Amino acid sequence: MNNSAVRALASEAWLPAEALVRAVRAGELGRQDMVKAHLERIRRLDARVHAFVHVDEKARAAGGPLSGATLAVKDSQPVAGMPWTWGSRRYQDRVAERDAVPVARARAAGAAVLGKVNTPELAASVGTANQLFPATENPWRPGYSPGGSSGGSGAAVAAGLATVAFGDDFGGSVRIPASCCGVVGLRPSPGRVPQERPDPAHLNSRGPLTRTVGDARLLLEVMAGEPAPHLRRRPLMIAVALDSPLGVDPDCRAAGERAAAALEGVGHSLREVPWDPQPVAEAYRIVRRASLSVEPGDPSEYGPAVAGLIAEGRRLTAAEYYAAHARATAAAWRLNDLLGSGCDAILTPTLGLLPMPIPEVPTFLGEGWDRYTQFVLPVSFSGLPAISVPAGTAGGLPVGVQLVGRHRHEWRLLQLAEELERLDGFGFQPPPGFD
Repeated sequence: MNNSAVRALASEAWLPAEALVRAVRAGELGRQDMVKAHLERIRRLDARVHAFVHVDEKARAAGGPLSGATLAVKDSQPVAGMPWTWGSRRYQDRVAERDAVPVARARAAGAAVLGKVNTPELAASVGTANQLFPATENPWRPGYSPGGSSGGSGAAVAAGLATVAFGDDFGGSVRIPASCCGVVGLRPSPGRVPQERPDPAHLNSRGPLTRTVGDARLLLEVMAGEPAPHLRRRPLMIAVALDSPLGVDPDCRAAGERAAAALEGVGHSLREVPWDPQPVAEAYRIVRRASLSVEPGDPSEYGPAVAGLIAEGRRLTAAEYYAAHARATAAAWRLNDLLGSGCDAILTPTLGLLPMPIPEVPTFLGEGWDRYTQFVLPVSFSGLPAISVPAGTAGGLPVGVQLVGRHRHEWRLLQLAEELERLDGFGFQPPPGFD
């Protein structure tokens, strides 16, 4: 395919994986066509967002359920032969020897792995900046944060530089950038997707960032190694939480109100419920410091922000960590109680604040961080699956809404999310200037 043909195809760079796979199967596109188109877009456009930290110019697609689709992988997950830095100077020379399990499964399913995308050091931030690479910017507005810690994944998908991306979500790290960048981000129930790195806190969950809910379903099938069942549509009882003692940006609340009205309009029932994120946030400040404390080496080997958290975590006792984890889990378990007492799903804004300039991103675990993450963090401690769905824009910046489902009921959750996505005012739209 010559350069003019690649540029012509680049106009179709927004094709969802489902449509792309169908086109390859029908012979309308070759397996490598979108690979070449996305590589060309990365060369031409990534300097505006700095999503990628490593690009494989020899990326190849193969046959399978993801044939012809391209994949960007967060730099917290290993890809054989590629850098695996976690955004940290301690690991700046490390190269992965093997693929993460979901990466291997995606490759076997035919996806072309384009490369690694940016993450803050050790994924410990709600923005995406570190000492190794330029800060990742939001495709919707220069100088604004794409969220974190899977910000490179969200920016790459939103800017049309990859078909789909992988992220991971400890305290909101898939859903935050999904909302900030105007894409779909799924956090499966912990353990649904395999991971090699031990997670004693049982909080981390690997999930996809995509431009459609259908692609999130397709990616979960591949990542989890489980086909989606056929589910009959039925009206649901949806608990709705739009505010908290921390206060919510009016545009974020308005997105939740629009989603509630839209879902009620297609036959679902609503039930307003309170939302208090503060007990979880206070306990998480201890749990997250403890999780970072087990990183190897001296704190001075890391960037200053992470070094401080590691040092503080090493001063904690086992009793302090255990008590904090228990408090957070007990507070978050109210969500499970809701879903066990007549409610089928929960609807909230994804974030308490809109995307912000990179210098204004709240310090991780510091002041303002809890207001930003107030809807995503309790879900992490509940063990429930959740998805962020694009809900239009406010002042030219994306805003998302979060749907939460019952434990390991991802397929029903995805069905509801897809129904919302199809309604007016919801779903992905390309950011200006990237067509």
